[in-house]
Amino acid sequence: MAHLTVRSGYATLVERINRFPQGAAPTPTLFKILQLLMSEKEAEYVSLLPIKPFDVETAERAWRVSGVEARNILDALASRGILLDAEDLDGEMQYSLPPPMAGFFEFSLMRVRADIDQKVLSELFYQYMNVEEDFIKGLFCEGETRLGRTFVHEPSLPKAPELHVLDHERATEVIKTASHRAVGVCYCRHKMSHLGKACDAPMDICMTFNSTAESLIRHSIARSIDSSECLDLLHQAYDRNLVQFGENVREEVNFICNCCGCCCEAMLAAKRFAFLNPVQTTNYLPVVLDEECTGCAKCIDVCPVEAMGLVNAGDPHKLKRKKARVNEEICLGCGLCVKVCTKNAMTMKERKNRVITPLNSAHKAVMMAIERGMLQNLIFDNRTLWNHRAMAAICGVILSLPPIKQAMASRQIKSRYMEWLIKHRSHE
Repeated sequence: MAHLTVRSGYATLVERINRFPQGAAPTPTLFKILQLLMSEKEAEYVSLLPIKPFDVETAERAWRVSGVEARNILDALASRGILLDAEDLDGEMQYSLPPPMAGFFEFSLMRVRADIDQKVLSELFYQYMNVEEDFIKGLFCEGETRLGRTFVHEPSLPKAPELHVLDHERATEVIKTASHRAVGVCYCRHKMSHLGKACDAPMDICMTFNSTAESLIRHSIARSIDSSECLDLLHQAYDRNLVQFGENVREEVNFICNCCGCCCEAMLAAKRFAFLNPVQTTNYLPVVLDEECTGCAKCIDVCPVEAMGLVNAGDPHKLKRKKARVNEEICLGCGLCVKVCTKNAMTMKERKNRVITPLNSAHKAVMMAIERGMLQNLIFDNRTLWNHRAMAAICGVILSLPPIKQAMASRQIKSRYMEWLIKHRSHE
């Protein structure tokens, strides 16, 4: 790798990425990854773009090029999944810079392509995420608001009136209500296949939805599918005991991955940093029916995060008898253990305290920014002029937060206007 000066295009891009909640640890491995994904000039261009959606004219002004040249560059970047593009209500193309994950890292391996060496890229990703730990720990473990959440295994849910399952907790509802649906190659297993470490779980099974799917379909990074085929893929995932891990929002979910415990970044992080609870759980927990449990250990074998174990059953007539036990501190609440139990010795119950899921991606971004001390970066984006609608959206999110989060937000942006808004809202 050529020597990278402090102000190289790649270094500028890394600095830009790290001004926002989902950053990227600036290690030598990261610079090698970026060199494979884009040229230094492209990195410099991307570093000048706002994180919020923008149009061609914004890029034209930032780059000081013609509109035609700006569009060509934007479309070239979108064709490789570095940017996402989608039409707004007026039919105009809007572009956005996704974070590395879930974002342009995954998109680089969501299809087989010959323009980059995917084996070398996979080896670098493995080094960056599975050997080094700063990026994954920062991605999954900082703050309280998690990047992704677990969806409950719906066939495992008992048909009981006292168990309340909301629509946003069901992967089937995400599929049925999405504006666009797409399927692509599983980034995690694709990466592991180049290292000879992939399991035999299906490869073409990871789903994207809504605006993200729209962009990936347009550039043949993922394949468009209807709700029927998408539901079929979900049931294949159920049959293969894969965990549904998706974007941690209630509305407009952009991705659901079907994860194994051996290849997938989220499940590996859940085991590696279990005590930090890196993946948002469901609102449910498995319950072992002690009298029925035979200690067969099927639940232990299927658990993707090693939350199941065996303990002595305390049976005076069978001193060696074992029974399953749930470690509720690290359990994701996916329900796979209930699904594989052939003795009907497990069921699901609601957690005592319900999990709070952000409303949408804007809500999630603001929450993550507040918790990481980066709200001022999200609001005062020097590389674009924020319009009133964007500011109003962020203020609306802040004003809907609990008082302690509002106070944190006010301190970070040091805004008298924000303090006035918060005080005014509290007296309404």
